Amino acid sequence: MRRAFHALGHSLAGLAAAARHETAFRLELALVAVLAPAAFWLGETGVERALLVGALLLVLIVELVNSAIEATVDRISFDHHRLAKRAKDIGSAAVMLSLANAAAVWLLVVLS
Repeated sequence: MRRAFHALGHSLAGLAAAARHETAFRLELALVAVLAPAAFWLGETGVERALLVGALLLVLIVELVNSAIEATVDRISFDHHRLAKRAKDIGSAAVMLSLANAAAVWLLVVLS
C-alpha cells in the first residue's frame, strides 16, 4: 500500500509539472475541461460517453509522453542532432494523431 501511495504522489507531481511547464498540455487540459462535460450531455449511451471522454484522455496521455520525450532529449543535450529532432518530431506526430482521433470520434458520435 505504501508503494502505491508513493506512485500516486509521483504521478500527481508529473501532472503538476506538465501543467506548470507545458503550454500545450495546459491548452489540451482546458479543452478537456470544456468538452468532458459536453460528452456526458452529447453521448446518448454509456459507450458513446466513454468514447468521447476516452478520446480526450488519450490526447492528454500522448501529450504527457511527448513532453517526457522532449524533456529527456533536452536533458541529454541542447545541441541539434538528427536523432533528437526525429524523437521530438515523432512525439509531435503522436500528439497530432491523437488529436485527429479525438476529432474523428467526436464527429462520428455527434453526427450519428
